[in-house]
Amino acid sequence: MAERPLVLVSVGTDHHPFERLMGWVERWLDARAGSVRCVVQHGTSRPPRGAECHDMLAHDELQTLMREADAVVCQGGPGGIMESRIAGRLPIVVPRTAALGEHVDDHQVRFTHVLATHGRIALAVTEPEFAAHLEKALADPEGYRAEHDESAAEATAVRFGELVRGVVARPRRGLLRR
Repeated sequence: MAERPLVLVSVGTDHHPFERLMGWVERWLDARAGSVRCVVQHGTSRPPRGAECHDMLAHDELQTLMREADAVVCQGGPGGIMESRIAGRLPIVVPRTAALGEHVDDHQVRFTHVLATHGRIALAVTEPEFAAHLEKALADPEGYRAEHDESAAEATAVRFGELVRGVVARPRRGLLRR
């Protein structure tokens, strides 16, 4: 029996649930009837049925799975995107949105649109786009390979993402103290 293709899905380490992505994964897997092995790092989101689920994965385990995966799906933060590219995978990226309570603002939406414009990611904003990218990645894995090319622009984007994450994570205080 041939080995099933491996799809890795990671929501990253943000504390906001990402139920939209979990639903997309679940419905996509339901249509595959066990023909795909799917490992999901779901964080605070509900684990999708039909997948091997982990709330968190050790960094080295996540890197190994990224290298082994036929397709990698991640949220729109710079860490997961860059880790995927370093592992040689063009990530299928679903940005978190503030309107759905998936993040505090829409910086991932803006960030991922810039990366998609430059061919650094496969952007999936809708469920049909998500499913289409997964189907293409499994049909033609070489089309979803990436060479790690840490350009100055990418290094800057990663650093910027780290800075933004640090600012957003800080507790808010009033401008004036009494």
